[in-house]
Amino acid sequence: MEDNTKKGLEGTGLALPANRHGNLKSASTDQDFLDILHQIKVSKSPAVINYGASWCRVCSQILPAFCHLSNKFPKLSFIYADIDECPETTQHVRYTPTFQFYRDGERVDEMYGAGEERLHDRLWLHS
Repeated sequence: MEDNTKKGLEGTGLALPANRHGNLKSASTDQDFLDILHQIKVSKSPAVINYGASWCRVCSQILPAFCHLSNKFPKLSFIYADIDECPETTQHVRYTPTFQFYRDGERVDEMYGAGEERLHDRLWLHS
């Protein structure tokens, strides 16, 4: 039997802004996440990973802003990873939402919790 359950950004059930630059991705399995992480490390392009969960109220509040900001920072890669859909590769995440920032293939910063202005400032800093 095929599983038709929506996952990743589609599985949040939120009305999210459209991404205009193709720089917003969603990891819906551990393998998806590993592939995306590998691409970040190989390309060495700046990236931000948003670790969230569908049951997390704060995550649901910041996710539309995260998607909107992907349009303001087209040179950054934006990745959403649901900790319940990627349990093996996200077991290090202790708080949701957690944002990790990558530059030249290495993690350079981390931010816990929400706050659109705070997130915008970090994105500006790392773009």
